[in-house]
Order: sequence, then C-alpha cells, then structure tokens
Amino acid sequence: MPMSKETLNELAAVLADTHESAAMRDLLEALLTPRERARLALRWRLVCLLTAGVHQRAIARKLGISLCNITRGSRELKRRLVFRQKVSQFVYDQLKIPDRQNG
Repeated sequence: MPMSKETLNELAAVLADTHESAAMRDLLEALLTPRERARLALRWRLVCLLTAGVHQRAIARKLGISLCNITRGSRELKRRLVFRQKVSQFVYDQLKIPDRQNG
C-alpha cells in the first residue's frame, strides 16, 4: 500500500521534532525492520562516501553493492538540495575539513 503525502508529512514532522539521537534511534528501531534499518544504514554510508569524494567503483567494492545502487544514491544527492546539504555537513564535520559548498 503506497504511503499518502499526508502520512509522509506526519512522519516527517515527528522525525523533525525528535532532537536527541537516542530518541531518533529508538523511533527508527520501532518503525523499521532489522533489514530495513540495515538497508537505510547502507544507503547512508553510500551517500557519505560519495560526498567525501570516493570513486563509485571503490564504493562498490567496499560496500559490496552494484554500481546501479551507487548511481541511484548519486542521483538523489544531485536532485535533493536539503538532503545534499545535510549529508555534506555531516561528512565535512566528521572529516574536520571546510565544507566546499559553504566555504
């Protein structure tokens, strides 16, 4: 059954209102199956590696995924500005280097 826009908006509002990482983790563990959490974590790692400038073939080898999956992650980074900004901020904070987009 497809998720309605209203339901997605409700979920987004609840997630946005969850400010502590422990509470967010609890929410994700309650909402997602172990397999869904693993896939979400893998997608997150993929977009972080792309943002850090790792080549797609190296990511495929490191994560054991197809180039098709990597291309999908790359496309989402290009299409969705807020997503790209959030991932970039996380990656550059972790690497302790200046954000290329924000100077």
